[in-house]
Amino acid sequence: MTNRYKSHPLILASKSPRRRYLLEQAGLTFSVIPSTVDESVVPAGPIEGHVRMLAEAKATEVAELHPESWVIGADTLVLINGAVLGKPDTPGQARQMLQALSGATHRVLTGYCICCQTTGRSFSETVETKVMFKTLSEAEIDWYLTTDEPFDKAGAYAVQGLGSFLVKRIEGSYTNVVGLPVCEVMEYLLREGVVQR
Repeated sequence: MTNRYKSHPLILASKSPRRRYLLEQAGLTFSVIPSTVDESVVPAGPIEGHVRMLAEAKATEVAELHPESWVIGADTLVLINGAVLGKPDTPGQARQMLQALSGATHRVLTGYCICCQTTGRSFSETVETKVMFKTLSEAEIDWYLTTDEPFDKAGAYAVQGLGSFLVKRIEGSYTNVVGLPVCEVMEYLLREGVVQR
């Protein structure tokens, strides 16, 4: 894939190394300019809409500073039985999350937004993936916690890393669980002519 418009560079408004990796794997050339949006000021609401609004806020903030660029913003949440699992701060929190996910199916929601101020174009949506975990033994949880991988990850696991052994089945987009629904993002960029094959 190549960027069609050199005058409209692509920007990822996220510091996530996982999102950066996914876009690099898709063959895109882009800059990384993380958003500084305070997520606590985005109004709460239905979770599907909330992650989309967070993505819109992140993309819009960066796009206003770089109006000629196409900007991608995203936000991912893990939900189990209606409860949001964020990033664990302590080993105890990580253990509780993994115990809650053990043997159960949870939802991963990623809201994403792609916009360009100069063209006036903007698109956003929420993509959902269902993830089923195997039943975890305490020994398996103990070992996984020693890897430090659960930290800085929503839901306390990384499906693309050592945490792949936790996952029994996925329904929907795999890359969405990693942090960005690449298929949907690429479809929009191709449709708008931002990139070409």
